[in-house]
Amino acid sequence: MKIAVYGRQFNDQAVIPFIQQVFDALSLHNVEIYVHRQLNNYLADKINTVNYSVLNEGDQIKGFIDAFITLGGDGTLLDMVSVIRDSGVPVIGINFGRLGFLASVNKNDIAAAIYAVVNGKFTLDKRGLLSVESELNILGMDNFALNDITIHKRDDSAMITTSMYLDGEFLNSYWGDGLIIATATGSTAYSLSCGGPIIFPESNSIVVTPVSPHNLNVRPIILPECSVLSFEVDSRGANYILSCDSKTEVIDKPMRFKVEKASFELNLIRLSNESYLSTLRNKLLWGLDARNY
Repeated sequence: MKIAVYGRQFNDQAVIPFIQQVFDALSLHNVEIYVHRQLNNYLADKINTVNYSVLNEGDQIKGFIDAFITLGGDGTLLDMVSVIRDSGVPVIGINFGRLGFLASVNKNDIAAAIYAVVNGKFTLDKRGLLSVESELNILGMDNFALNDITIHKRDDSAMITTSMYLDGEFLNSYWGDGLIIATATGSTAYSLSCGGPIIFPESNSIVVTPVSPHNLNVRPIILPECSVLSFEVDSRGANYILSCDSKTEVIDKPMRFKVEKASFELNLIRLSNESYLSTLRNKLLWGLDARNY
């Protein structure tokens, strides 16, 4: 079995023993280990010698790598999507961060999680993505998002006006700091912090959430994921920002964008002791009475 490991540079050296544990567990199961170049650069002289190969940008992973493990938080797993792209390679995240909606494996459960992955004791949770197209192909080939696509004013500039069309028909104009177009996966991220609803992945829906709207009669709206959304932005300032998860571009001219469901999905590994409901309860502390603490 071939498993690749991905991660970013860590500021907290306390995670090094857990990284070592990941490699030791993989070696114990005689896994062929591949380490993404970015993580390999960080690991130099930080862990005990483990035999692995380096996975470089552009290397073939479809039909070659059996699974990816990400080390970090949800942001690391979101970055990983740009590496996996449409390959279909399943991914599991070991959480070294805080919430961990996507990277849901606790760092104290590393050995059990790797045992389950190696022995096929998991299910695949298919997550839809969004893609954005623009007149000038602003984001190039990285025009997809697992969490959300956002249109946002830049810095302390004046509010922007975003006109939205649903399947070619005008829906509304939003005055404010911007708009979030989130998948069901992203409904528990930026959209939630702006008052958006939590959407179950099986609902096949997306949500459009305004950011600090000036017109207070607008609210988040849930739409079928088959919807094709178009946006026109009018900014009093010099520019505004378009982002797909962590990929961001500054736009300095009027432009029209089209957002729709991407042509591929992400295969998220879920272990037998996990469910979406248990993740919500654990991460949002549902069912706990704060008066007892």
